[in-house]
Amino acid sequence: MHVLVVHDYGPLGKVLLERLRETSLHVSPLLVSNPVTADFSALENWIPEDTDLIVNALWLTDPEAAERDPEGTHKAAFSLPVAMAEYARDRGIALFQLSSCYVFDGRKQSGYLASNPGQPVNELGNWQWECEQALRTLLPRHIILRTGWSLSRFIRKIQSSTATTEPLLLPGRCVGQPVSVRDLARVMTAVIRQLDCGAEVWGTFQYAGAEAISLYELGLAIVGLPEISEDFHVVDGMPSWGHLEPPNTKLICTKIRNTFGIKQFPWRSGLLGELEILKDEAMRAEVGISTN
Repeated sequence: MHVLVVHDYGPLGKVLLERLRETSLHVSPLLVSNPVTADFSALENWIPEDTDLIVNALWLTDPEAAERDPEGTHKAAFSLPVAMAEYARDRGIALFQLSSCYVFDGRKQSGYLASNPGQPVNELGNWQWECEQALRTLLPRHIILRTGWSLSRFIRKIQSSTATTEPLLLPGRCVGQPVSVRDLARVMTAVIRQLDCGAEVWGTFQYAGAEAISLYELGLAIVGLPEISEDFHVVDGMPSWGHLEPPNTKLICTKIRNTFGIKQFPWRSGLLGELEILKDEAMRAEVGISTN
């Protein structure tokens, strides 16, 4: 099976490509550094004719960034995947698309099922939900994988906040499940390998790290990592961006376990690895080395 991995300069594309290249799959990368300026009418020139599966590894998990750049979010979270789905439909290609827990409003008391309808409360969730619905209509042979919080996002947030003397406010009322880059790449690779073996199981699935935790408690766990200043503090409180965070983003992941045999890994076991990935990413950025 020929797998085309669509990625940006973020760490997920790099780690996923490394894992897939260790398999017997024929793997090709497609770097989309800026979806805003990308010419979607040129897909025929981007996608090899013998492609069997397009994997969109543009992992959008930051609602703050989405609010700052609504046009870019619309292009990356909706326009690009829909254009790829239309192209794939006409050529018998399957599509693997990432979504997130931000398609939900967080009012449900228990965890969300893959079958629950989205009711987003922010820009990112809105376009991801719109994208999900479009893919279900356009392309029967699709995998939509909703994920929990990006562990990297909150490590970065704390790292950038240590430069100030003020403590970081993190809302204890917001509960969810983080996901590390390496764990997500593991899950995606496992699904892709089973599709390569002939599994015709399509639809919407969910994955998040084992153990639900509040954002405040997550902050405490991150502050305890090496290279994080011991003098820095997080406080249980509502930051200016807190309204973008649904109070409950817990995902029930039994469907992906029952369908593909994929078990949830503890997100805590990925903390040090995530810190290493971010350190490597920062070093690459300093010397101008891309991750494609």
